[in-house]
Amino acid sequence: MLALRLTRAAHLAVQLRRLLVAVASAGTGFLLLCALGHAMTHPDAPGAAALRLAWCAAPLAATVYLAVAVARTDPGTRPRPGLSAIGLGPGRLMAVSATTTALTGALGSVVALFLFLHLRGDLTGRPFDGAVTDALAIGHPLPFPAALTLLTLVPATASAAVALALRPREPRPAPSPGSRRYGRFGAYGWGAARETFGTYGRFGARLAPASPAGSPAAPLAGGRAAGAAGVGAGGALLTQASATHPTPPADAPQPTPDAVPDRPTPPPAPAPTEATATTAPTPRPQNTTTLPWGIAVLTAGLAVETYAGNTTAASAPGTTPSAGVLIGWALTALGLAMAGPGLTHLCGRLLQTARPGALRLLAGRVLMDESHRVGRPLGVVCAVASAAYAGTALYGADGPAFGPLSVLGVLLVVGCTVATLLTAAVEAKHARADTTDALLRLGAPPATLRAAAVVRAGALLTLFGPLTLIVAQLASLPLAG
Repeated sequence: MLALRLTRAAHLAVQLRRLLVAVASAGTGFLLLCALGHAMTHPDAPGAAALRLAWCAAPLAATVYLAVAVARTDPGTRPRPGLSAIGLGPGRLMAVSATTTALTGALGSVVALFLFLHLRGDLTGRPFDGAVTDALAIGHPLPFPAALTLLTLVPATASAAVALALRPREPRPAPSPGSRRYGRFGAYGWGAARETFGTYGRFGARLAPASPAGSPAAPLAGGRAAGAAGVGAGGALLTQASATHPTPPADAPQPTPDAVPDRPTPPPAPAPTEATATTAPTPRPQNTTTLPWGIAVLTAGLAVETYAGNTTAASAPGTTPSAGVLIGWALTALGLAMAGPGLTHLCGRLLQTARPGALRLLAGRVLMDESHRVGRPLGVVCAVASAAYAGTALYGADGPAFGPLSVLGVLLVVGCTVATLLTAAVEAKHARADTTDALLRLGAPPATLRAAAVVRAGALLTLFGPLTLIVAQLASLPLAG
C-alpha cells in the first residue's frame, strides 16, 4: 500500500521514467512469449528455440539495468534523517523501491500478455496475419504456466536487482594510522594518510646525528623536530617518528604517580543505528582499479567472439550467430562497462594536464567526481554501438533476414541503454546541485558552467568515440569473414 501511495504521489519526471520501465518490460515479455510460440510451432528443433530464448537475455539485461537506474533516482524512496522513527529505515525503503519496481514490471508483463493473446486471436477471434505468425503459435493451445513463468521473469529479476543495488550498507571503519595498505595505485585503495609537501624533508631531520646541548646545531635540530611533531599532531603525517619528545636531563625530578592528574575517560562512540547506516558518508571506491580488469574481460570477449564467429562461418555461413558469439558479445559489454569508470576518470585527469585554466580544471574535476555514476552507462552504450555495427556487418545482403522481432529487440536494447545513460546524467546533476549553487553564489557566470558541460561532453566523445569504432571493427571482422 505504501508503494502504491508513493507511486501516485511521485513527480511527472519520475512517472515518465517508470513508464519507460513498463514499456521495456512489455517489449521484453512479448519477445519471451514469441520465443515460446516458436518452440511450440517447431517442436522438432529444440536447439533453435533455445537459441531464440538465449537471445532474449540481451533485452532482459537492458530492461533490468534501466530499472535499477530509475530506482536510484527515485526521490521518494531515498533515505532521510528521521524516517527510522516512524518505521521507514533504509531496509524498509529498499523494500518499497523493490516493490515499486516489481509492480511496474508486472504492469508491462500484463500488457505483453494481452498483446500476445490479441495477435493470436484468442481475444477477438481473428488472428494476425503477418510476418510474425510463426512466433505466435496460432492454432496451438497456449500453456499458461509456461507463459506466466516467462512473464514473471522480468519483474522478479528487476526487483531482485533493485534490492541488491539499494541494500543498506554499514559505513566502513576508518583505517588505523599505522596500518599498511598494499599498492599506492593498487586494488586495496589509498593509504591511511597522504603525504604532503615537505614530508621527506621533515622526516629526514630525524636521522640527523645527536649534537651537544650547547652546540649551534642543537636548536636547529630541535626546531625541525618540533615542526615535524606539530605536523603529526595536525594529522598530515601520522608516523611514529613524528611523535618524538625531547629526552629530559638525568638529574630532572621524575613525577610521582600521585602527582599525575587523572585524565578524563572519553565517552564511547555511539553505535551506528539504522538511520546512520546509509546516511553516513562512505569512502568512494577507486574507479581506476577496475580499468585493467575491464580491459582483460574485453580482450577475452573479443577472443571468444572471434573463435565462435570463425567456427560458425566455416560450418554454416550466412546463418544466425551461435551461442558462442552471444557469450563473446556479453563479455565485451561487461568489459566495456567495467572499464567505463576508469576511462572517464582518466579523461578527467587528461583535461587537467598542461597548465589548465579554470574551465578545463572545473570540467576535469567534475568528470573525476562523476566517473562512478556515468562511466558504467557510457561503457554499456559503447558496447551496444559496437554490437550494432557488428550486426550491420552480419545482416548484410548475404546474411539472414532481419525480421520485425529482431527490430524490436534492437530498439529495446538501444532505447534502454540510452535512457539509462540519460538517467545517470540526471542523477549526477542532482548530486552536484549544492556545488553548482555554491559556485553561482561565489560569482561564477552560468555561461562558464554551460561551457564546462560542453567541454566534458566533447572530451568523453573524443575518448569513447574512437574506442567504440575500434571495438566494433574488431568484433565485426570474424562475422564479416
